[in-house]
Amino acid sequence: MKNSKFIFSGIVLTIAILAQIAGTFFHYNTLDNAFICNLGWVMLWISAVFGWLPIFTLKKWGGVPSGKSYMETTRLVQSGVYAVVRHPQYLAGILMGIGLSLISQQWLVVLPGIVVIGLSYAATFAEERQLLEKFPGLYQEYQKKVPRVNFIAGFFRLLFCRKPSP
Repeated sequence: MKNSKFIFSGIVLTIAILAQIAGTFFHYNTLDNAFICNLGWVMLWISAVFGWLPIFTLKKWGGVPSGKSYMETTRLVQSGVYAVVRHPQYLAGILMGIGLSLISQQWLVVLPGIVVIGLSYAATFAEERQLLEKFPGLYQEYQKKVPRVNFIAGFFRLLFCRKPSP
């Protein structure tokens, strides 16, 4: 049951992302609002950063066995992008959904964007349950220090609230 729910969500998410990309291609900046369109591009580029950085961060500090996927970590990583948000790749999905909606400014792109945003955020809860089982105690402490997907609060906490490590 759990696996079929995951597969179904993945299929719906993929369809929604593809619909957004195609819709943005055909309905680019439909309201002719350059500011909103450019804001969307900024969100899309930030999304790319949060989407790619975890791959390198987890491979470097996650204790990934040789030849294995970056997702097969053996250590909880709390540095790099993971010092800013706990779920950077889900955040990337959220930002992509927002960014493409802003670039297009068309309801045919906004509707699947809502699906992308909702499913990406919902996936963080399932991920949290798995990580609490994989890293008991340690992950709970990490949750207290680093926001789930709020990268603005994460940067603020990183810059102004963290005590330097000895």
